Amino acid sequence: MGTILIIDDDSALRALLGQILHQSGWEVLEAEDGEAGIQLARSHRPEVVLCDLLMPRCNGFQVCRCLRAEQNLRDVKIIVTSGRSYVTDRLHALEAGADEYLVKPIQTDELRRLLKRLTARESEGDTRVLTVPVYQAPLVRFWGVRGSIPTPGPSTMFYGGNTSCVEVRADGEIIIFDAGSGIRALGLQLSQEFKDQPLDLTLLLSHTHWDHIQGFPFFMPAYNPRNRLRILGYEGATQGLFRTLSGQMESPYFPIGLEEIPANIRIEELRDMEFTIGRVKARAWFVNHPGICVGYRLETSAGSIAYVPDMEPFHRLRSQPNPNDTSVRASVEFAMHEDRKLAEFIDGADLLIMDSQYDEAEYQSHIGWGHACVDDVANLAVLARVKQLFLFHHDPAHDDEKVSRLVAHARQIVSDQGGDTVVEAAREGLEIKLGG
Repeated sequence: MGTILIIDDDSALRALLGQILHQSGWEVLEAEDGEAGIQLARSHRPEVVLCDLLMPRCNGFQVCRCLRAEQNLRDVKIIVTSGRSYVTDRLHALEAGADEYLVKPIQTDELRRLLKRLTARESEGDTRVLTVPVYQAPLVRFWGVRGSIPTPGPSTMFYGGNTSCVEVRADGEIIIFDAGSGIRALGLQLSQEFKDQPLDLTLLLSHTHWDHIQGFPFFMPAYNPRNRLRILGYEGATQGLFRTLSGQMESPYFPIGLEEIPANIRIEELRDMEFTIGRVKARAWFVNHPGICVGYRLETSAGSIAYVPDMEPFHRLRSQPNPNDTSVRASVEFAMHEDRKLAEFIDGADLLIMDSQYDEAEYQSHIGWGHACVDDVANLAVLARVKQLFLFHHDPAHDDEKVSRLVAHARQIVSDQGGDTVVEAAREGLEIKLGG
């Protein structure tokens, strides 16, 4: 095992837990209050901190916030314990940085299972239970392709009316881009396909605008306690991922709170731009969209997938006439430089899924809204030598006929540029096998 730090002002409970954990192979440290516990954590860097909520000198909330504020202690797993079972206490503990909240009296088996789950990814390396066989050909499947708001109806039946959600199966993993309304159908399919088999899923959030998270409360696998769901993203401008996701599930809006969902859910706010999901290498890139928004790129055994669902090219935004701007040239040069960096991020991608919400005329009345026009996306795909481009984040006002016209227009641009990028529009139910 590793080192575990018990912070609790109850000496008898510390002794009992220490004995149990020592028998399970843990090296045990003890502190009788929060301040002493923080000092021990700094000097020993334990794998896990088991921290009481109500203590003198420094309570459990303060301990969580202090440990999460220190760079070399951010990866420590924190379990807050308390004799109180109030939902608000659990919620506030998680917001402060705790990984789990355990109600006293602590059941030995429950604690052991919890420790095993929290430390599994660190101690077992690449031995995670694979949801799909490694040898299965990587594929991409669209479940939601619309932007802003769901638009069901006869005029959107072909391309679909659900908001952003894309499934990737690659190298033993099921990875989901965004949790728009399309994730509901994905969840039903996964539940039917895998039945009683536990699922290990990863959800990558590009950002937390509502059309990218609104389907999460209806994602059925999250309600199965045997499943594990890892939610990754970047902290928003005003609040963290947990608070944002739980906010839309508060009682005025939804009957079940996030903290009541029975699946093993782990929400991680990413700090690095490169990380791994099992055998899949992942990269993120901040894109030009209001708030904190990223695109993702996955490198699989059969090819690369770039997902940029919301993005407004810098040069298009900065080059708009502005009589009060005395430094237009410098601004445009900066914009071109930023767009080149995005082109490098998607360079050579086997499959690019990109925001193409407007045609050029529509864009003129939506400057600064954070979305792209098809002309810019097609040109960018050619510049970046993308093999296959899927127009994405279809405008809610665009019917099937309009989307098809945008596809034809993008294909013409690629042809005029002498490129060989294959252009399609993302469509619900469409499945693409990489390398096929």
